[in-house]
Amino acid sequence: MITLKNIVCPIDLSQRSPEALRYALALSHAYDAKLYLCYSAEGPHAKDKTLSATTLDNMRGIFTHLIIKHLGQVDFKSVNWEGLLIEGGDDPAEAITRAAAEHGIDLIVMRSRRRPHRAALLGSTAESVCRIAPCPVLVTHSQEREWVDLTTGQVSLKRVLVAYDFSDDAERALSFALSLTQEYQAELHLLHVLPKPTQDGPEIAWGPSSIEGVYHQAARRLQKAIRAEAYLWCKVKHAVRWGRPYQEVLAYAKEEKIDLGCMGANGKNFSMEGLFGSNVDRVLRQASCPVLVAHPLKPTLISNQREKLVEQTVML
Repeated sequence: MITLKNIVCPIDLSQRSPEALRYALALSHAYDAKLYLCYSAEGPHAKDKTLSATTLDNMRGIFTHLIIKHLGQVDFKSVNWEGLLIEGGDDPAEAITRAAAEHGIDLIVMRSRRRPHRAALLGSTAESVCRIAPCPVLVTHSQEREWVDLTTGQVSLKRVLVAYDFSDDAERALSFALSLTQEYQAELHLLHVLPKPTQDGPEIAWGPSSIEGVYHQAARRLQKAIRAEAYLWCKVKHAVRWGRPYQEVLAYAKEEKIDLGCMGANGKNFSMEGLFGSNVDRVLRQASCPVLVAHPLKPTLISNQREKLVEQTVML
């Protein structure tokens, strides 16, 4: 099971950006974690030199207002939180991950504005953070199934999907999903996608019996992936499909009305594949629900980046 001690929620003060705060507040409450609100200010070479000074004076008030907006004045007093103002420069994703490394963050919660044409060429900030983050990242967006109520902040997480390929990365995603399903008594869906048989090899290699064998082998491995005690606190559904992983993950999420998708990724498997990115990139851009990308924690990165961030982070 996972332990969340520190959660960071980056905001850029756009109209929709603070919506991720609802999820960050809900999870920090559930896991009794400290919440950091992070704003990436202009770098030292920015054209607008007044922004950093203005932000330094006003950001704590803005952070306070945002938390009270979601929780109310009474509940605000119970929140363990801290505001961070960091120098963003030309790369806000790098600034966010530096902040996460410096403060020993266990989870980054952020909003994606989903600009598909620009993201396909350059990648969004959320995607960039997912690639280089030293910890798991939960990405929300405006066109999704909400499981944290817009007004009350109550959590209604009913169905969690794990895209499971039997790798260590997928195991981390599963661990996160199991913790959430136990916390909120949700259903756990485990999906494995097999590549479609090709005609390149010998015909006997992909005969009916061979295809059936591959399918049943994957199904058996999928069932064994869940520890027996997990069935005591949640309902588990297994599914094996043929096709392209990202397409099947997206389709399954819509069909089963999934509230949260979990995928594992590391630097090797989450690199850009051609012009349009990896399976995780595509799911992030098109999923009908929030997506959690379960990176392994990187203590080495945290240690190496700590000294670099000290000079650039202003504690509010």
